[in-house]
Amino acid sequence: MLENPRSPRVRAVAKLTKRSARSETGLFLLEGPQAVREALSYRPDAIVELFATPTGWEKHPDIRAAAEDGGVRVEYVTEYVLNAMADTVTPQGLVAVAQQTPTSVREIFAAGPRLVAICEEVRDPGNLGTIIRAADAAGADAVVLTGRTVDPYNPKVVRATTGSLFHLPISVGGDLADVVERAHGAGMHVLAADVKGADLLAARAEGLLAMPTAWLFGNEARGLEPSSLELADRALKLPIFGRAESLNLATAASVCLYESAFAQRAGDAV
Repeated sequence: MLENPRSPRVRAVAKLTKRSARSETGLFLLEGPQAVREALSYRPDAIVELFATPTGWEKHPDIRAAAEDGGVRVEYVTEYVLNAMADTVTPQGLVAVAQQTPTSVREIFAAGPRLVAICEEVRDPGNLGTIIRAADAAGADAVVLTGRTVDPYNPKVVRATTGSLFHLPISVGGDLADVVERAHGAGMHVLAADVKGADLLAARAEGLLAMPTAWLFGNEARGLEPSSLELADRALKLPIFGRAESLNLATAASVCLYESAFAQRAGDAV
């Protein structure tokens, strides 16, 4: 059992809360039973180390079974050690270290996707995590991160995805112009979500949303730069029927992705 919260091994795990350490090692931190459960279910090969308090381990028989099935060995630690490793105040008895597994932009578009989310300079970890989760729920084929978008392996992003990080391909660090070119090469329309765009309801009536689509989402404060908007085939905005000034980025992205998912599935049913 690991008992010293100041040991080099514990400090190495704790450093993964910092982007520099994640970039240097290619590893990232998973905290709590939900994140660990999803990793064991979908990418057990990515787990490098699994730590648990004896009490935390006993609480989750499904996680114990999944670890055994995946050949992942658990190492017991004290509460003090687990707290020293974690980014959260209450890691709920489980922490894991996993290998980052990004997918290349080339692979994503070579697979013939029908729905992709592209995030250009999305800076808030909660927003990015929610967009990844919404893309997963809407049945999107991938999420592509370009520009200075926040690191998807940031602990706050990982928590906000609630496990969706392991469910669909994610590409990191691409150039937006190259990503859009590849999307077009795969036969996709690129639609930018923008407050100055055309009405999304009109685009829905045209049948545009039923086509293979890559949605482009920009920065929370500034939106998309003019040069980025020019790369898209069309810019669309969500109508505001009430008195709200606007929708936050993650909410708007969720609606856009689901609008495409509904339209595509309605077309499949015809």
